[in-house]
Amino acid sequence: MSLLSAAFEPCAFIEKTRQPDGLGGYKTTYKEGAEFEAAISFNNTLEARTAQKQGVKSLYTVTTARGVGLEYHEIIKRISDGKLFRITSNAADNHTPASASFSIEQTSAEEWTLE
Repeated sequence: MSLLSAAFEPCAFIEKTRQPDGLGGYKTTYKEGAEFEAAISFNNTLEARTAQKQGVKSLYTVTTARGVGLEYHEIIKRISDGKLFRITSNAADNHTPASASFSIEQTSAEEWTLE
C-alpha cells in the first residue's frame, strides 16, 4: 500500500434528480450514487487564505485515481463525516502524465450544503 492510497477514503457522488410535484412544478431530490476513493485535504496556502478573506469559501484539494473524472459543479460526499463538497475544477485539467509511476488526478473543491 502506498502512502497516497493510505490517504484515500470512501466518498460518493451525490446525484440530483427532478420529479414532477403534481402541481405543474418539480421537486428536486438528492441521493448517494456510486462510491469511489479520494483524499480530500484542506488548502491552507497563502493564496487560499487570501481568497478566503475576499469571501471565497473554504478550499480543498480532492485527489482521486485517474479515471474517476470529477467534473465542475459536481457534488461529492465524504462518507466518514458526511461532509459535502462541490467540485470547482475539472479533473481532466490536472492529472499525472501517462508515463508517471502513479496515476492520479486532482480537482479543487469547496464545502457545500444542499438546497
